[in-house]
Amino acid sequence: MGKHIKEKCGIFGVVGGGFEAARLIHPGLWALQHRGQESSGIASSDGKKVYVHKGMGLVAHVFSEENLRFLKGHMAIGHNRYSTSGASISKHAQPVVEKINGKGLLALVHNGNLPSAKKLEEFLKSRKISFSGLNDSEMMTKAIAYFISSGLSLEDAVKKAYPLFSGVFCLLIMDKSKVVALRDAFGIRPLCLGQLNRGYVVASESCALDIIGAKFVRDVRPGEMIVLDESGLKSIQLEKGQSKLDVFEFVYFARPDSYLLGKSVDEVRQNLGEQLAKENKIEADIVIPVPDSAIPAALGFSRASGIPFYPGLIKNRYIHRTFIMPEEHTRNVGVRLKLNPMKHILKGKRVAVVDDSIVRGTTSKELIKMIKSAGAKEVHLLISSPPVKYPDFYGIDTPRQVDLIASKKPVKEIEKEIGADSLHYLSYQGLLKAVGIPEDNLCTSCFTGIYPVDIGERARQIKKVG
Repeated sequence: MGKHIKEKCGIFGVVGGGFEAARLIHPGLWALQHRGQESSGIASSDGKKVYVHKGMGLVAHVFSEENLRFLKGHMAIGHNRYSTSGASISKHAQPVVEKINGKGLLALVHNGNLPSAKKLEEFLKSRKISFSGLNDSEMMTKAIAYFISSGLSLEDAVKKAYPLFSGVFCLLIMDKSKVVALRDAFGIRPLCLGQLNRGYVVASESCALDIIGAKFVRDVRPGEMIVLDESGLKSIQLEKGQSKLDVFEFVYFARPDSYLLGKSVDEVRQNLGEQLAKENKIEADIVIPVPDSAIPAALGFSRASGIPFYPGLIKNRYIHRTFIMPEEHTRNVGVRLKLNPMKHILKGKRVAVVDDSIVRGTTSKELIKMIKSAGAKEVHLLISSPPVKYPDFYGIDTPRQVDLIASKKPVKEIEKEIGADSLHYLSYQGLLKAVGIPEDNLCTSCFTGIYPVDIGERARQIKKVG
């Protein structure tokens, strides 16, 4: 079960006359909480000055009414973070802020990861700018700030710095008078544009537009820069883009009420479950999901197989992956903390359990043990994605390849190790069929080891798996 793949980040931006922008960002970040739960932050501007508040923890921990009152202005950008580059410490909480001589503050939020920061490092070094201890997002901010200091406008500075960003990024960058939204040429992480009254909203996922009543307009195009200010919206295509959206957004990361590339995430997940049932004929009495992300897939599986669906595991809604949780020694306790079996449903039954992925295998093992100890006669584990054999370098915190169980063991051995009566994965072709988007427009590197964006020196860490 892929609950130890940590999400990337969530970003949210708002520009519009008459808005108290930070008060719109705040609920937007609540809606994107699933994308990052270690730190949260907002930068706002009233046209004269940039205000910033950020801290460790969930959105609910970080912002008080007093903080929102302090964040004045009609423009704002916000961020929820899971550490992908740079440790989970308050120093790396975003927005990243940089002082620009005589021009106030520059603020930046980033979803994604630069697998190689070589170009940026060489650039900063050549300009005698120290980058010691900085993560990729902080180096990007330094590069943009350098070009602004040399007299360029925000959008020209971003345009100039863009070739130094070798990797995966959705960025929102703000000075006191405008917000720039930017997506890399492959669009691996999602970013969409919405409209609210006469203002604009940019968000990692469409579900965050819904919460503030904004209307979805379109996805930000791969390689596109959008400039938002008092006078409206300007779009500049910086590079010819090709969509390579991370398929894991459909499998697990995105909220089911979001739309990606025009597809309902919930519908795609139900399709994954239906396809899984078509490929695997299981003798079972009930189908249960691992909540919450596998619920749609389990519904699809139940519908296609005719095996009745039951909520056999109850999730504790109040266990969040907060910044206190990611410690190694809490990993196994985590399953019992988050999930509790419904004994009266499971007792004496042959149970088909649907989950979205297996990463290390430790969680699946705990889960199966727990269901069996609740009295299940047999436990068959069905995974609504193919085996995860390769790490991600694009802003998801996957373990190293040696820790991915499917990169070391065939299915039968994994089945034995986790204690399942049987284990079945969705086939790679089945995944593509269920998603319904051409393979060319998706990034499937976790399953195939094919990385659309050059991973630079990280390539040495990868070995091909049969």
